[in-house]
Parts: sequence; C-alpha cells; structure tokens
Amino acid sequence: MSPSLPLVTTAERRHRLGRRHRLAPSARATTVARAADAVVALHATDAATVYLSARARLTEGSPATIEQAFYKDVSVVRLLSMRNTLFAVSAELAPYVDASTARGIAAKERRAFLKHLDEDGQSLDADWLARAEAAALAALDLQGASTGSQISAAVPALRQKITIGRGKKYETETGVATRVIRLLAADGRIRRDRPRGSWTSSQFRWVHTQPRPALPAAEARAEIARRWLHAYGPATEADLAWWTGWTLTDVRKALAAVGPDQVRLDNGSTALVGPGDTGPEPAPEPWAALLPGLDPSGMGWADRSFHLDPAYRPALFDYAGNIGPTVWWNGEIVGGWAQRPDGEIVWRLLGAAGRAAETAISAEAARLAQWVGDARVTPRFRTPLERELVV
Repeated sequence: MSPSLPLVTTAERRHRLGRRHRLAPSARATTVARAADAVVALHATDAATVYLSARARLTEGSPATIEQAFYKDVSVVRLLSMRNTLFAVSAELAPYVDASTARGIAAKERRAFLKHLDEDGQSLDADWLARAEAAALAALDLQGASTGSQISAAVPALRQKITIGRGKKYETETGVATRVIRLLAADGRIRRDRPRGSWTSSQFRWVHTQPRPALPAAEARAEIARRWLHAYGPATEADLAWWTGWTLTDVRKALAAVGPDQVRLDNGSTALVGPGDTGPEPAPEPWAALLPGLDPSGMGWADRSFHLDPAYRPALFDYAGNIGPTVWWNGEIVGGWAQRPDGEIVWRLLGAAGRAAETAISAEAARLAQWVGDARVTPRFRTPLERELVV
C-alpha cells in the first residue's frame, strides 16, 4: 500500500454516512425520491421498512406523503433487483437498476418456473404461461387495481396447482398465481399499487404498467457502481459484489468504467471512492437516528466494522444476517429499538454513548413515536434485541 494514497479516517467515513445518507438533520431530503437516491435504493422487502427508512431521511412528511410518492406521483418504484431482493428506487434510476440487475433476475425466475411446469407433467409450458400472463393483464385492464386474490378469481388459469419436487422428500403442491404475478412484476409489466390496509400492510394491489426502457447492461451497471461509490465509498469491490449480487467479473468491469480512486483506511487496508472524491469530509452536526430493520445504512457493506462494533452483532442481526432496528449516534450503531404492542417506542444502548447521545436519541424516539401514531410495526426479520425489548 502506497503511503501517498489519500487517507480517509473512520471518523470521516461516519461523517460521509451522516451527510450522504441524509441522516444528519441539515442533510435531510425534501422528497422521497431524493431520500432513495441518497442510498441508491431503499430496502422494500418489509412493507414498513421502506416508509421508516424514508422518514428518517426526510425534512418532513407523513406516511401519506410517502404513499403519494409511490402510488400517485410514481416517483419511487419497487423492483426485484439487488441480491434477488425487493428494493425501492427513484423512477429516474429504475431503468438502470432494471437493466443492470432486474432483467437478469427476471429471466432466471422465468427459467426456474418453466422448469417446475415441465417437471409437473401437466402439459403446462411457455405457451400456457404466456396465455395466463395475458389473461392476468387483461383482468387488470378490466378491473383496475387488484390484489393477487382478485386477479386469480378473474383468471381460471391462475387457480391451477402444480407439484414441485414430485417424488422427492421436499415434494409440495403450490398454486401458480403468486409465481405468475411475481414474473409479471419482475418483467415490469405490472407494479405494486396501494395495499389493502395501512402503510404497514404487504397485501398489495397490482396495476398494469408499461415496461421500462431498455438500456445496455454494461452502461447501467457502471451508473449503479458510480452512484453506489458516492453513497458508500470508501468501499471495496467485495462490498459492491455483496450489495449488488453481481458476479465479480461484472463488478470489476463496472468499476473499470467508473474509474474510481483508491484511498487508505485507518486499519491499513485500501478501498475505493468515486473519481476525485478523496477530499476531507467535515463533520456534520451531532445526529441520532432510529433506523428500521434492513435499512440501507446498516446493510450497505459486506464489512461494516467502521460503524458497527462486532460485539453488538449477535443482538442486532438474525440468524440469516438481516439487521434489525438500530439506534445510531454520529454515524455509529450504538443500540437497538422496538415498538411495544401498546405503541411505545423503546430503545437500549449496547455500550456507553454519553449524555448528549442519550438526550438526542430520546428526542428522536419521541419524533418517531409521533410519526408512527397508531400504527404498529413488527419487523419481518426479528432479532434477539428487538424481541427482548417488546416484552
């Protein structure tokens, strides 16, 4: 490692996180799309997570404000993309995420489903699937926004059942409706509309939409890599490979197209930043944040040691590596939080953080409680500390 490389300290990495992830109050975004762009994409597997992640990064705005961005303005959309996971991205970035990642996932999902149809032995094939998809789209055109159950009720083919793993220990019978709807969504031919119930509900309605414009995959991956480096750099190619789910070859080609700069880190290793992004990062004002499970600021790197004490990991992650609700102070995870059945927001520090931190965290917890109101939030992936706190 060359000593002439610019040094980015751990403190500066935390400064970057606070400002670039829009978590410091002075850096908060004015729109949901800008909040999403700040971290490239908001994790959307859990319906409540995307709302809570956006809330933490907005200057102001109620759940209705976020709902409008998704379902009226459509300035933010959900895509099955990085790591075969559901993310919410700005409409501007969506074609790049689609071309870089979602297209390949959609093709893989289709191949897997067609294989299941072939193995089932009921003469269900690609032609049957095409007819079923066309019938589902026609039903949406006729009915308007509909849940999966409502689409199935209107399309007899979607009430078909198939057997997966016939004759094997894991043999199971399953309906095709969910898989067909998933394929249509992955292809960008339908999108999620307002759910039934509140903003915490995962029972989405679906609407027919037009596929996104096609972009060259290499160009799209380079744009994603450029944006990701700005949001998450300093970082490594291993971090980008983990975050995207791309092959290492695709990661290296995308980074080569971007032309990142190399920097030194406190621990003696090297990492990458965007071209020219090597200057010092001034500290923002002191800030606290209560972020939901799966929030991008906690899941953006394979190596999170600069903002997470490894000793805290067992309390804050589930067995599969999903991060739970976290408490942050000046760019560092210092504890976790939960909402009890009566609506109270409770939190716990995992180490000493100081009186200023406790005061700021208490104020942020009160702000979160007021924003959530009567809604109740239970993370989809529950962690040891979150379970302890709700008792």
